[in-house]
Amino acid sequence: MWRRWLAVGLGVVALGCGGGSGGDTGFRVGLVTPGPVSDAGWNAAAYEGLQRIAKELGAQTAHQESSTPAEFEEIFRDFGARRFSLVFGHGFEFQDAAVTAGEAFPNTAYVVTSGRVVRPNVAGLVFELEEAAYLAGVLAGHLSDSGVTGMVGGMEIPPVRLIFDGYRRGFLAVRPDGVVKEVYLGNWEDAAGARQASRALVAQGADILIHNADAAGLGVFQACRETGTLAIGTNRDQAGVAPEIVVASAVIDVPGAMLRIAREVQQGRFEGRLVRFDLASGIIDLVLNPELESRISDETRVALQEARRDVVSGHVRLEHFGK
Repeated sequence: MWRRWLAVGLGVVALGCGGGSGGDTGFRVGLVTPGPVSDAGWNAAAYEGLQRIAKELGAQTAHQESSTPAEFEEIFRDFGARRFSLVFGHGFEFQDAAVTAGEAFPNTAYVVTSGRVVRPNVAGLVFELEEAAYLAGVLAGHLSDSGVTGMVGGMEIPPVRLIFDGYRRGFLAVRPDGVVKEVYLGNWEDAAGARQASRALVAQGADILIHNADAAGLGVFQACRETGTLAIGTNRDQAGVAPEIVVASAVIDVPGAMLRIAREVQQGRFEGRLVRFDLASGIIDLVLNPELESRISDETRVALQEARRDVVSGHVRLEHFGK
């Protein structure tokens, strides 16, 4: 642990000496992710947000990766002790650390994505991705020949369950007699396990899969390539990862949301609260893969438009995190 934290400390010192991102403005922003930013999804989106904050707001920035709860508070406290203005914990699992560190460092704003804890200097960003997942379910219901679809999750935490519930409802709205199968891996990194689980779902008849598994989701795409199965990405537009099989992605504009909050902090307007982003906000959306749009009929496009209107108007009511 001492060696690890020496590396962390030196990394931030290097940032202060010009080794980090952004100029020496006094506005410092840190990011902690639960997995690698090479996942082409959840963590990559947050790192892109950090880069935008550096570029557009001139902030000094630093990033740490940790999937060990015992380290979360230590990392958050380290950023607070170094007088960072803002620290993002990118995931539900960072809530407790944000509250504890926030009490110790009241001049640092702590923001937890997919979190619902609120203190004077602690906020939660709630991404209602279940709304886009509902649209993804409608799309899957129209595209499936077998009437069977599968969902592969990382950890079984409330935000992921809600996303899968939204997808399930959308699929069954189109295919009332359809079958929706669900698997959780128990982690965010096991791409091999995700591949194996995905192949098992395909063997059970699933002809379209959705994941919410961060880096492990790459194993879902691998299995879909091997079996000729369609896939739906989440959190970020993942069509570029596997353009031959990813028909659409339920997307969060995480960089845009992070930038909004960073501006508030920089301008002294930040307040601890829950900040919600839904389809109507423009932060949440279902993005189709242009390379596979020929597989989507006009009838399906109309159904997606109607489903979007129903969700935005409240005609379709989904369960939301923290409500």
